[in-house]
Amino acid sequence: MNQNNTEITAIPVNSSGVLPKGRIRFGLLLTLGGLIIFLVGAKPAWFGLDRSPVVGFIQISVFLVGLAIICVGGYISLNTFWLTCQKTIPADVGLRLVSTGFVIAVFSGMADVFGMGTQTFPHIPFFGRLQSLGVQLGEATIAIGFLLLLPYHQFHGEEKPILDKV
Repeated sequence: MNQNNTEITAIPVNSSGVLPKGRIRFGLLLTLGGLIIFLVGAKPAWFGLDRSPVVGFIQISVFLVGLAIICVGGYISLNTFWLTCQKTIPADVGLRLVSTGFVIAVFSGMADVFGMGTQTFPHIPFFGRLQSLGVQLGEATIAIGFLLLLPYHQFHGEEKPILDKV
């Protein structure tokens, strides 16, 4: 009982227990599209688009946009699994890690553009070794966040319904 003497009961978010497959498919297609955009930015030679021996501003921008789309698509897909029960604290931390990892990747990738890299203005931005390590650290943080977003309790048969007022 709480202060208002009303009962708190367990109510699942999606009472039918069926996951919306359309939302999962949309998230996966968005993730796949983001991967293709990411690959165009990271390895344009694979698509016959390589025009420069260095990784410049446009390539960095394109693969960061692709990474953003991957993050949004992955979040949509994995968040769908939480419709039948309340999100756990690790899942909330996972969402924040995905966002933090993307911010780390953007600031590492665009360090020259922001004036914090080795090639500051007026030199042409260049994607160096330290920037590459920063982007990889951001991607690893995103991956850890996605792992935390997985609903492990559903795989082990445990049901953790939402506690809500009636």
